Amino acid sequence: MRPFAGAVAAAAALGAGELLAGLLPGAPSPILSVGRVVVDLQPPGAKELFVDLFGTADKLALELIIIGAVLAIGAGLGRLAQARFGLAAAAFVGFAGVGFVAALRDPNAVPAAAVVAAAGIAGCGIASLSWLLGPARRPTKAGEPWRSSMPDWSRRGLLIRGGTLAVGSIVAGAFGRSLLEGSRQTPGGASLPSATSAPGLPTGAELAVAGITPLVISNPDFYRIDTALIPPSVDREAWRLRIHGMVEREVELDYEELVGLGPFEQYVTIACVSNRVGGDLIGNAKWTGVRLRDVLALAGVQPGASQLVGRSIDGWTAGMPTAWVLDPARESMIAVGMNGQALPREHGFPARLIVPGLYGYVSATKWLTELELTTLEAFDAYWVPLGWAQQAPVLTHSRIDVPRDSARLDAGPVTIAGVAWAMDRGVRRVEVATDGAADGSGDWQEATLSTPISAATWVQWTFPWTATAGEHSIAVRTTDGNGDVQTAERTRPDPDGARGHHTIRVSVG
Repeated sequence: MRPFAGAVAAAAALGAGELLAGLLPGAPSPILSVGRVVVDLQPPGAKELFVDLFGTADKLALELIIIGAVLAIGAGLGRLAQARFGLAAAAFVGFAGVGFVAALRDPNAVPAAAVVAAAGIAGCGIASLSWLLGPARRPTKAGEPWRSSMPDWSRRGLLIRGGTLAVGSIVAGAFGRSLLEGSRQTPGGASLPSATSAPGLPTGAELAVAGITPLVISNPDFYRIDTALIPPSVDREAWRLRIHGMVEREVELDYEELVGLGPFEQYVTIACVSNRVGGDLIGNAKWTGVRLRDVLALAGVQPGASQLVGRSIDGWTAGMPTAWVLDPARESMIAVGMNGQALPREHGFPARLIVPGLYGYVSATKWLTELELTTLEAFDAYWVPLGWAQQAPVLTHSRIDVPRDSARLDAGPVTIAGVAWAMDRGVRRVEVATDGAADGSGDWQEATLSTPISAATWVQWTFPWTATAGEHSIAVRTTDGNGDVQTAERTRPDPDGARGHHTIRVSVG
C-alpha cells in the first residue's frame, strides 16, 4: 500500500502545482514545464511518431505520459519512505527543483513565482506522504532512520484517505489548469484593423457535396500543430517585432506601427509537413495582415541574406529562403487576423507568419517576435537538426473525403469528392481511378474542379461513379499548375513531406 500512498502524494504535488499556476500570475505549470523540456530535447523521429500515433492530440498524450511517469516515480518514493522517509522527502524537493529549472523556459514564467510554486509542490508532496504514512512509521533508536510498522488503521482506511486526497488533487489540478488556460485566451476586446478586403469567393468555389471538407475551415476546427503545450500569453500592447541581422538598419515595430503598414486580406491554405497521405493536418482560412516584404523593406535586406528566420516568443524558430518571401508573385504576410477575427491564441496571437507554398515548420511562426536575416549556411532552425529538410515547399496532393475508407455503399450512382492542393502553383487537374490504381496504374478519369480562389489555396473536386457490387479501390491524383503529376511512390512525411496517391477501399452491396 505504500506505493499507492507515494503515487497519491505525487498526484497531490502535481495538483498543487497546477492550482498555483492558475492562481499565481507567473507561476508555471509543472506538467507543461517538463513537457516543454521533453519537446525541446526530443530525439530525431519523435515528432513523427507522436503525430502518427495521436494526431492533433499529441500534446494531451505527452501530458498524460508525464503524469503517468510522475505517479510511477511517486510510487517508488512511497516504497522508499518505508525505511528512509527523509530520503524520499529529499527526492520530492529534488523533483520540485527540476521543475523549477524547467519552468525557466516558459516565456510567461516569473522566477519569484516559480520559486514559490516549486516550494508549494515540494511541501505538498512531502506533507501528503507524511500524512498518509505517518502512523505507519516509528523511530527506533536515536539517530536511526525511520522504520515501518504495521499501520494502525485498515487498508480500507488508507484507501479512503488516499482516494479522498487523489480526488481532491484532480479537482485542484483541473481547476488550476482551467484558470491558467482562461488567462491565456485571446482578449475578448481584441479587434482587427480595417483592411483591404479579400475578393468574395468566386462562383463555383464551393461544391455542395455532403461530407466534403469545407472550403474555408472555421477557427475552432482548424488544425493545430506546434511545440507549445499551452499557447503563450502575449500582451498586444507590450508586444514588439524586431527585424535584425543582415539588414541596413535594425527596426522595431509595435502592434499599431505594424498594422499601420496597410493590412489586407487573402485566402491561403497552409499544411503541416507531418500530414500523412489522406491526412487532415491542412486547412484553408482568410488571413488578415500586412505584406512581409513591406516590413522587411523598412530594415533593408542586405545582399547575400539568403535566409529569413522567424522567432517565436518561446524561442521556436523557422527558417525560409529570403528569395521566396520577397518574390512579388506570392503574398507572404504577417497575419494578425483569421477568418475575420483577431488571431486566436492557439494560432499565434497577436501576429504570425503565413507564407504561401511552404510547409509550416519552415515558415508559419506563431507568436512572432523576431525576424532575423541570415544565410542558409549560418543557421539551422528548430526542426532541421532533428532530421527535417531545411527547405520544404508544399508537395502536390489530393484527398478523398467521400466516401470514407471501408464504407459500405449501395450499387448505383455514387459521388466521389474531396480536396486537392498545390499551393503556390495551383491545381490544373484532378483524376480518379477505380480498381488497380493503388500502384499508379488504372484508368484515370478527370474529375470536376471547383473554381479556385487562387493558386495559394486548395480546391474541391467531385467525380460521378457508377458503383457495381463487390470490393473496389478508389485512388486520386493531382496535376499542378506547372503540369507536374502527383507521384504514386509512397514515402513517410520526413524529411520533407509524404508522397503517394490517397487510396481507399469500399464495399458495394
